Amino acid sequence: MRSAQVYVMGELAGVLKEFTGGKHVFRYLDTYEGSPVSLTMPLSQQEYSFDGFPAFFEGLLPEGDMLEGLLRQCKIDRTDLFAQLISVGREMVGTVTVTEENT
Repeated sequence: MRSAQVYVMGELAGVLKEFTGGKHVFRYLDTYEGSPVSLTMPLSQQEYSFDGFPAFFEGLLPEGDMLEGLLRQCKIDRTDLFAQLISVGREMVGTVTVTEENT
């Protein structure tokens, strides 16, 4: 299992976990009261489960030449979206940033 900390405007909002078989779970911290990570994941629900990589986080990933450079430079498999997210997580445009959680 891999996990990542998800921040909104610099405040830790929750944790994204990847499980064997491609399942992903995003869970807000019990104490988090800031803006939602995404409109598709409002605070009214504490935990969100996905059978594949969550579309919101996939939308934050680079495309085209930027993706090709990331894959070469970091030696990441094209299908490893979680590793891509961790690699670019601190440098994404917008209010959401992601860092690898040391477990």
